Amino acid sequence: MTRVDFAFGAPDRLRMACEVVRKHYEAGRQVVVYLSDPRQLARFDRLLWGFESTAFVPHVGVGDPLAAQTPVLLTSTAPIARDEQSWLLNLDVQCPPGFEQFSRVLEIVSERETDRTQARERWRVYQTQGCQVHAHKLGT
Repeated sequence: MTRVDFAFGAPDRLRMACEVVRKHYEAGRQVVVYLSDPRQLARFDRLLWGFESTAFVPHVGVGDPLAAQTPVLLTSTAPIARDEQSWLLNLDVQCPPGFEQFSRVLEIVSERETDRTQARERWRVYQTQGCQVHAHKLGT
């Protein structure tokens, strides 16, 4: 059964996503980041390279020749879990296709009302699919 963790209250969703990805990379976890809009995914890619001057998070797109050796993968197509340890970070407004193959899904929700409304919709989808859904307030 997939566990889904929602982190609510991010001042900047993409910046917080960079922090989350770095944390999981440093913990030795493989993370797949999903965002269906390739332009937005490219924006996140650039942000991940430079969100902090001393941070280094090796990452590539799923189609890159180095994808098999890289701990963080970015995709705008249906994400695929590499193994049972892979985590999925969803940055899209919809639930990712095939999310149920991941043991853990992470959702970051900003303080914007539209973001919270979209997150509530995703929450309901995850619940109807039988996922264990948990909420966390950022900063507490």
